[in-house]
Amino acid sequence: MSEEFPRRIVLVRHAKAGHPDEVDDHERPLAPRGRKDAPALGRWLAGAGLTPDLALVSTALRTRETWQLVVPELTAKPRTVYEERLYDASPGELIAVLTEVSDEVQDVVAVGHNPGVHALADTLAGEADDDLLARMNRSGFPTAAAAVLTFQGSWKNVEPGAARLTAYWTPRPLST
Repeated sequence: MSEEFPRRIVLVRHAKAGHPDEVDDHERPLAPRGRKDAPALGRWLAGAGLTPDLALVSTALRTRETWQLVVPELTAKPRTVYEERLYDASPGELIAVLTEVSDEVQDVVAVGHNPGVHALADTLAGEADDDLLARMNRSGFPTAAAAVLTFQGSWKNVEPGAARLTAYWTPRPLST
């Protein structure tokens, strides 16, 4: 695949998780609302024509469950890699993972956690369509939200300001 071919990064925050007593943060399951929002996210991705080649998913239970509910809604099932480094990752750590993606891959979805996912979307977005960046930042990147960023070139060149925010979705309407 040519390095000049446009690539997409879909950044997803896990769906709403529960807070059961005596459960380690890494093992928190989805809440009922999360189980409803995750398939809606999958339907939005499919409807937007987003068919990632690769899914990078945090090893936390809530991210794995989110992804397992998203996948059946997609038009094609991407290769999935459960990546420990996505759990509680900073934007820099997330960028490091993205730069390791093979240039054979055109589109990647990364399912992770806030504040890292929101900060990464903000960091990568050198430009944005319409008022998407302002809407994303006003929303605080709620659970089950997704940001789609595009860029040209090799995955090795993912860096701050290198992408354009082209879509942003949340399971509930944003107030204006």
